[in-house]
Amino acid sequence: MRGIIGWGVHLPHRRLDRSQISPIAGTGGGKGRRTVASYDEDATTMAVAAARAALRGRSVSPAAVWFSTTTPAYLDKTNATAIHAALRMNRTAAAYDALGSVRSAVGALRAAMAGAGVALAVASDVRIGRPGSADEAAGGDAGAAALVGDDGDGPVVAQLVGSASLSEEFTDRWRVPGDVGAKVWEERFGETKYVPLATEALKAALGEAALDAAGVDALIIAGMHERACAAAAKASGVAPEKIVDRLAATVGNPGAAQPFLLLARALEQATPDQTIVLLVLSDGAEALVFRTTDAVSSYQPAAPVASQILAGAPIDYGRYLTWRGLLAVEPPRRPEPARPSSSAAGRSTDWKYGLEGPAGVLADQVGTVTTFTIDRLAYSPSPPVVFAVVDFDDGERLPVELTDVSAEEVAVGMRVEMTFRRLFTADGIVNYFWKARPSRAAGDGPSRKDAA
Repeated sequence: MRGIIGWGVHLPHRRLDRSQISPIAGTGGGKGRRTVASYDEDATTMAVAAARAALRGRSVSPAAVWFSTTTPAYLDKTNATAIHAALRMNRTAAAYDALGSVRSAVGALRAAMAGAGVALAVASDVRIGRPGSADEAAGGDAGAAALVGDDGDGPVVAQLVGSASLSEEFTDRWRVPGDVGAKVWEERFGETKYVPLATEALKAALGEAALDAAGVDALIIAGMHERACAAAAKASGVAPEKIVDRLAATVGNPGAAQPFLLLARALEQATPDQTIVLLVLSDGAEALVFRTTDAVSSYQPAAPVASQILAGAPIDYGRYLTWRGLLAVEPPRRPEPARPSSSAAGRSTDWKYGLEGPAGVLADQVGTVTTFTIDRLAYSPSPPVVFAVVDFDDGERLPVELTDVSAEEVAVGMRVEMTFRRLFTADGIVNYFWKARPSRAAGDGPSRKDAA
């Protein structure tokens, strides 16, 4: 039996209240909040966070990683190799990108399912949009991963029992590389295309699983066309109470990450012997039918989606625009960082990406802030820089930058964990390394008030 043996989700720490948008941009906004990737996060770093969550507590080593995103850090260079390095995967393990659309996320999952051994399918996106646009308000940032394997690799929690794939060429949404936001054709056009495709794909996938709409316990509908997704839900024949919440009011639509995010949420709420259908509308329709096993009851996700939604801290709209490069502000009056050396980085891959030193791996360690400094003069896209000396529980000591924390929140004795981030970008080269952030584990919260 082959299927999903684990999953992981990363929701960024910051949240943007949509009601802040209209007073500044003059239009847009709405109700609810959306997740916002930090200035030092991108699709790659969020993918690493989600993948680490999927692998936490497991001794398996994936034979392949498939990475899907619509917002890659690089073109002409494989982004998945950075994920591969950060996870300290074997050199013989494959690393592939699947870029460009939400559909590529399903392709990554199908590739993982079709292979042998343990495979990791991970997707993440940083959704932007022009200020005041619908994409800006409706978007969200997230990473999510699905770990695939056989019974011998670990208990299968959800077995793939049916699928269908329909492809059709039409242009309802497009974005030229380099553009801030996407362009969208008239909404009714996309709806007339997607709903028949969704109905046909769902019927075919359920037929392969010897089921009908009445046998579906949870129907996930993912895609960038909100109106088409809502119409497809109504046309599915599945009872409204069995349609999985798309998390629009609390997360937003994280593009390529949405299918995996919603699948993770459904699996967290599932019981054994339930049928979960993932229906993705993107340049056609993809339907995957999963049957949960007894193992789903005992599976403990590293960080449940529900708890991550409740966590986090707000960010004001002006800071959000600055982080996304949509509002030009006075830069730090310090020399900009020099371009990272590819040759130097190549000689220290284990340390730079895997945080692996002579005494062992620090990436999975938890530590305590021994002392810290707030530097308001150092170069940073989001000053001030918070720098600390961290004593890890295994006895190691490391000077490291802190992230996902305000200057007022830091205190000696604060418990922290490591997170893979980008230090800066120079000449188009992203300088990835590790930072520390306040531990979100029970009992390891900040020792001062939470960031507000």
